[in-house]
Amino acid sequence: MSQSLSRKQLIEAAEEFGTPLYVYHAEKIEEQLNELNKAFKECNAKFFYACKSLTNINILKLMHKLGAGLDCVSINEVKLGLKAGFTPDKILFTPNCVDFEEIEAGKLLNVHINIDNISMLERFGNKYGSSYPVFIRLNPHIMAGGNFKISTGHVDSKFGISIHQVRHIERIIKSTGLNVQGLHMHTGSEIKDTNVFIAGLEIMFEMARQFPQIEVIDLGSGFKVPYYDDDVRTDVHDLGKKLAQAFTKFEKETSRKLEVWFEPGKFLVSEAGYFIVKANVVKTTTATVFAGVNSGFNHLIRPMFYEAYHRIENLSNPKGAERIYTVVGNICETDTFAWDRKLNEVREGDYLVFYNAGAYGFEMSSNFNSRLKPAEVLFKDGKPQLIRKRDEFEDLLKNQVEVL
Repeated sequence: MSQSLSRKQLIEAAEEFGTPLYVYHAEKIEEQLNELNKAFKECNAKFFYACKSLTNINILKLMHKLGAGLDCVSINEVKLGLKAGFTPDKILFTPNCVDFEEIEAGKLLNVHINIDNISMLERFGNKYGSSYPVFIRLNPHIMAGGNFKISTGHVDSKFGISIHQVRHIERIIKSTGLNVQGLHMHTGSEIKDTNVFIAGLEIMFEMARQFPQIEVIDLGSGFKVPYYDDDVRTDVHDLGKKLAQAFTKFEKETSRKLEVWFEPGKFLVSEAGYFIVKANVVKTTTATVFAGVNSGFNHLIRPMFYEAYHRIENLSNPKGAERIYTVVGNICETDTFAWDRKLNEVREGDYLVFYNAGAYGFEMSSNFNSRLKPAEVLFKDGKPQLIRKRDEFEDLLKNQVEVL
C-alpha cells in the first residue's frame, strides 16, 4: 500500500507549525527507494540520491540510513553529504561550468569526480595522471525529458562531452595516463519511455568497448513520477528487466561485469512532499475567480518556471461544492500556481495543499519581495518534527553590511 499522509495530519501540521509549510514523509521516501532496489535487483545497480532536489540535512541523513549514495553538483553539496554521514566513496560529484579549483576540492575530499568538459579533463589528467580515477560525462545527443528546460542530453545542451569527441578523449587518456573509472550520461527528467535509457545504454556500451578500464556505467536518472490522476510514471520494473538482459549480454560478449549507477532525485522525494498554504482572499473578477494564497513563486517556482502541474486540494473544505479557481500567490509579479483549476469551494482562511512538492520546492525558494522562507517538517513514524525553522525578519539582514 502506497504511503501517504492524511488530511488530518496535514491540517494538524499546518496548525502547529503555521503556513506556508513544507511537509515531507520519511516512509514514502523509503518506499520509493525500496521500489528501485526491487526493480533493479537483477542488475548490479547502485543508487545515488540527486540531492539538488532537496538538501535539508535531515533528508540527507535519512537517505544515508536507507543505504543510498549521494549525487552532488556543487562542492557545498559534497560537504553537506559528508556532514550527513556519507563516506567519500558513496558520493559522486558532477559539477558543471565550475573552475578547476572546485574540481580539485572534490578530489581533496576523495569523492568520485565526474568531469563533463574536455578542457577540465585535460587539466585533471595533466596534473594527476593515473593517480586518481574519474568518471566522464558524455552527451549522447538524445533529446529526452518533459520539456527543453529539463532535457540535458541533446546536441545543444551545455552538459557533457559530445560522443563525437571520443577521439579527443582517447588522446587525453593516452597522453596523460588518465584513469577513467566510469562513463556517465543524463538525458533529462520526466522520461516516460524506458527505451530512451536503452538507446543511451547502447551508446555507453560502445564507448565502454573502447575503454577497457571502465567499471561503471551511470545512466543518470529522469524517472518520471505521476502528477495527476491517470498520469504515467516511468516503468522502472520494465527498465530493470531490459537492463539486466543488456548487461548480461555485454558480459557474455566481453567477459566484463559492469555496475550500473542511477541518480534519482525527484523520484525519491517528489511524492513524499506536501506544500500547505492558506487562502488569504477569494477575489471575483469579470474573467475568473482568484484564490489568493499566503505564498508565491518565491516558495514554489515550478509552475511559473517549468509550467509544472501540481495537484491542489482544499484540506479545510473537502466536501464543498466544486468551483473553478485560478490559484495565485502574493508576489508583486504575475504569480500563478494554477489556471482554471477545479477545487472544492475555497473560503478565506482555508488550507490548500500542493502535492508532489518534495523536489525543487523549498530548494529553489527565495526571499523575493523580502518574503520569509517557510518552515520544513518531517513526518516519521507518524510524528511531525520541525527540520527547518521559518525565516524571521532578522534573516533578511543577516549577511548585509550596513555602510550608510
